[in-house]
Amino acid sequence: MTHALTRRTALAAALAAGLGTARAQAPAPIRLVVPFTPGTGIDLIARQIGPPLAEKLGRPVVVENKAGASGNIGTQDVVRSAPDGSTLLVTVNTLVMNRALYPKAGFDPLTDLEPVSLTSWGQLLLVAGKASGLQTAAELIARAKAQPGRLNYASPGAGTPHHLAMELVKSQARVFITHVPYRGTAPAVTDLLAGTVDVMFLPIHVALQHVRAGSLRALAISADKPHPLQPDVPPLRQLGLGDLDVEMWFGVMAPKGTPRPLVQRLNAELKGILERPEVRAAFETQGMVPAHSTPEAFGALVQRDAERWAQLIKAQGIQAE
Repeated sequence: MTHALTRRTALAAALAAGLGTARAQAPAPIRLVVPFTPGTGIDLIARQIGPPLAEKLGRPVVVENKAGASGNIGTQDVVRSAPDGSTLLVTVNTLVMNRALYPKAGFDPLTDLEPVSLTSWGQLLLVAGKASGLQTAAELIARAKAQPGRLNYASPGAGTPHHLAMELVKSQARVFITHVPYRGTAPAVTDLLAGTVDVMFLPIHVALQHVRAGSLRALAISADKPHPLQPDVPPLRQLGLGDLDVEMWFGVMAPKGTPRPLVQRLNAELKGILERPEVRAAFETQGMVPAHSTPEAFGALVQRDAERWAQLIKAQGIQAE
């Protein structure tokens, strides 16, 4: 009996040791940090690329939503993480808008992050509530010129693409439309539908249901050509006010110092993932167009965009609220 117990104890110990070794050898998960809440366009991107990335790299991939401070909290988490490929940032051009709005954020996206790849482009629709009576973007500009400050527009907060897109229109058209910032998109849309505010820019996937229902009017799209989901909506360029292209780019970044071979591997895997028909379809139904780039091309895009929005923010005297 004693020998049997001894053998059982030894077997149990060996089994436990074996499991412990197996656990120790299991690869640590890769974190895809999304600096905004679930359900956003960036969140959708992370959840589409996560599973195939795990399959390609042979490591679990988990999506972590770390929202707050207009994306700065999640971004800072990645900046402070080890540059070993275990933590990646899925981000949007708000990243460089924040650079000019939050100079004391504690990091600089141009020097503290490593561009990996562009993932997609997204457009914003300029929409009007029914109560405003506005039918076209040209009518919006004309009314704003005739009655400065009388019209107002909503945004999910200072420094968001929705906010800066309208400030760009105001700057180019030399009109004044009152900004009404909200804490998030949902309450802004609620007030737009109720007629409390007149207009706002919204991502296509957010605006589409309301436009199709007839509760919002699409005035223009923030691109140089119409979008397949809204082919009858004219681009802002038709206003003849210069460059009003405010397309939103989305991409993946890593902590500064991530080894070059690792960045190149991630870039190559993302290229294959973005070419998958099911991924393309998921993006396109949300109004996003999949797009890939080299790390260098993505870095150049980020640099150019940072300079563009910094100039606008300074010219319009925009401050984070």
